Amino acid sequence: MKIIFMGTPEIAAHILNDIHREHEIIAVYTQPPRPAGRKMQLQPSAVQQMAEQLGLPVRTPKTLRDPIVQSEIQALNADVAVVCAYGLILPQAVLDAPKMGCINIHASLLPRWRGAAPIQRAIQAGDAESGITIMQMDAGLDTGDMLMRGIIPITPEMTAGELHDKLMLMGSDLILKTLHERPSPIPQPTEGVTYAEKISKEEALINWNLPAKKIERNIRAFNPFPVAYFMFNGERVRVFCAEVEQMDFDACPGTVLDDRFLIACGDGTALRLTVLQRAGKKKLSAEEILKGWTISKGTNLAV
Repeated sequence: MKIIFMGTPEIAAHILNDIHREHEIIAVYTQPPRPAGRKMQLQPSAVQQMAEQLGLPVRTPKTLRDPIVQSEIQALNADVAVVCAYGLILPQAVLDAPKMGCINIHASLLPRWRGAAPIQRAIQAGDAESGITIMQMDAGLDTGDMLMRGIIPITPEMTAGELHDKLMLMGSDLILKTLHERPSPIPQPTEGVTYAEKISKEEALINWNLPAKKIERNIRAFNPFPVAYFMFNGERVRVFCAEVEQMDFDACPGTVLDDRFLIACGDGTALRLTVLQRAGKKKLSAEEILKGWTISKGTNLAV
């Protein structure tokens, strides 16, 4: 099949590589390079890097609403467009350009978690499972008919990074199967619709007034990005892992309860921080980091 591929992050780059092994990729569309790193140098997306490694033509328009861009897509005369976390809205002219339309690889069990951050929001919400939905795209936000689905359990310790990797493998398998079998579309259920808003860096600041269980889920949801953190003496301390602990105490949320990073949270709950990273230093276990640094019992991290 002659395929246009549209995507931007790592999950899409992996799937692009797998599709390339079995089909002809006639063009790759991805978002333009963005400033990244301390020097804020322009960095091509993971998909652009993969496409260049594979010798595929890459296009990085800022928008698909430009009539010239739309004409270029129509001129490709593709059989289908495969879309995975592209990040740009596809106008109707683009949706209609390929013979079989546009197929989206979405990292949730639609209609739950339509939108930008389905992996993180599923973990935040304490969902028992996630998955991949292969969807025939329409003009709505992840509202198209379903072609295939696959389910992955979310374990109590799973981070967004770990779920991402499992979904990446499943996405490759399901899109290749979809392209081969061309299953009949099934409308999405009208009940159970939720929206996964884009993750903001501001959300990563830990709110100790939340129950420990909720904070622990947020920590896993924001690992590896943007990474949960708290401030101490003007320093940003990142938190990668934590465990909920049951104990009786009388302290305000944010109070350090012992010398091993047990922190009081909302609703009389407590959270033990187990993997942290100080500014400019390596990620370490709590035991290792405490060998050269202490936060005294009674300190309140919420102020």
